[in-house]
Amino acid sequence: MDGTETRQRRPEELVLPHTLSTGRLPTVSGDGLLCVPESQKVASKPLGTELSRETTLSIGLQVTVPFMFAGLGLSWAGILLNYFQGKKLRGFSCELTRSPYGVFPETVFTITCQIMVPLLLSGLGMMTAGLVMDTIQHWPVFVEIKDLLTLVPPLVGLKGNLEMTLASRLSTAANTGQIDDPRDQHRVISSNLALIQVQATVVGLLAAVAALLLGAVSRGELDFAKMELLCASSVITAFLAAFALGILMVCIVIGARKFGVNPDNIATPIAASLGDLITLSILAFISSFFYKHKDSRYLTPLVSIGFMALTPVWVLIAKQNPPTMKILKSGWFPIILAMMISSFGGLILNKTISKEQYKGMAVFTPIICGVGGNLVAIQTSRISTYLHMWSTPGVLPLWMKKFWPNPCSTFCTSEINSMSARVLLFLVIPGHLIFFIIIYMVEGHAVPNSKTFVVFYLLAGLIQVAILLYLAEVMARLMWHQALDPDNHCIPYLTGLGDLLGTGLLALCFLISWLLRSKAELDGISEPVSGPL
Repeated sequence: MDGTETRQRRPEELVLPHTLSTGRLPTVSGDGLLCVPESQKVASKPLGTELSRETTLSIGLQVTVPFMFAGLGLSWAGILLNYFQGKKLRGFSCELTRSPYGVFPETVFTITCQIMVPLLLSGLGMMTAGLVMDTIQHWPVFVEIKDLLTLVPPLVGLKGNLEMTLASRLSTAANTGQIDDPRDQHRVISSNLALIQVQATVVGLLAAVAALLLGAVSRGELDFAKMELLCASSVITAFLAAFALGILMVCIVIGARKFGVNPDNIATPIAASLGDLITLSILAFISSFFYKHKDSRYLTPLVSIGFMALTPVWVLIAKQNPPTMKILKSGWFPIILAMMISSFGGLILNKTISKEQYKGMAVFTPIICGVGGNLVAIQTSRISTYLHMWSTPGVLPLWMKKFWPNPCSTFCTSEINSMSARVLLFLVIPGHLIFFIIIYMVEGHAVPNSKTFVVFYLLAGLIQVAILLYLAEVMARLMWHQALDPDNHCIPYLTGLGDLLGTGLLALCFLISWLLRSKAELDGISEPVSGPL
């Protein structure tokens, strides 16, 4: 500094330090510089001479030999890794768990195999639920309290709002390694189970209120005498069903991860395989119990208050996990809105189930609603996992920038989500055909069996699933762009919409089939009359 300039010197300009031949110190000149007497100076040796001894050949030889040995070591390491892939190597599991197209390497065949078996099992559960519903609709409690039928779709839909959402969250956590550590696993699982207990209790009460209000609007009067029974039945059913299915979901996700199966493909269908049956059975027995003891004035209020009083306990447990607490604070709107959408489907069911032209509606409603909800929940869970793996919340991948993609890109490209959408869409008709044949074998002529009805029924199922799969792609992108988790914010909307679409399209199928059958009967009657004339 101080006005002097410094510059970097080349190696040739550097000299070795002076070596003094005597013990005399150098003297200071008048201008302040050190002066070494001539007798004490030793010839300086340029450093550049030492560095210039390295040639290109010597550098090459010195680098090449270690490089060759390192390459041989790396090659042997690659051979060993390939040999021990999937086996234990010094306590570590060497296996491929990620690929450019997802967490596990998947093809159309593996996706189909992993989805088909759980879907068929869930179909059997939904068919059993349909048969149960066809039976319980004639029970005294359901005959006298019609609003219980309105309550069926929102309560059955809780498996989509709560259990399928739980399964999707746990599947994403398992695929991203968030529950590999035992301590994290216990914390995540306990907080999520507590979360769905809070949600089930509150939503069960709101579903009963919605059923009462919709019934009051359609009838023009509000029956306060049946309000207590309806609320108590709804709260207890939602609570017990959520607890049982939540435990089942935890076991399925952990077991699937240990066996190397993608839990996104199997968790939600298996939840549905028992969800409808468990929910309907609990609702039927609980409501019948309260109906038999309807003279006990304080029974239903005390039970309802007791289950509601447990809510603070579940909130304290849910606080162990910050992400779960975030859902508890901000995740109410999707499940409440989904419950309201399902309630309109319940209103359609309530108005049609007892009419002759809709005979068999009770059997097919759980199936068409369940199949659509299962397939769209699988797709949404897969898209959510894909986004968690390859992007960050609020930022969409470059190839998913469009909020409203072309429907062809949803079903007709080589991208992994498009491939799974095709597989799910192709499973609709074979699945519904299998379920229809089994129902016909069990129920016989109690269900419509005309070719016209079968064609319209399959077409309705195909339209329902196609709409839901496209909306799953759109909603997942919109939610992710808003930094919201599709697991929590998409599945409730889509399953609720699936219930409404399924119930509405099924009622339309029955109506069109009845109109065509009536027209054919009228034509058949008029032909013999006009024949002899």
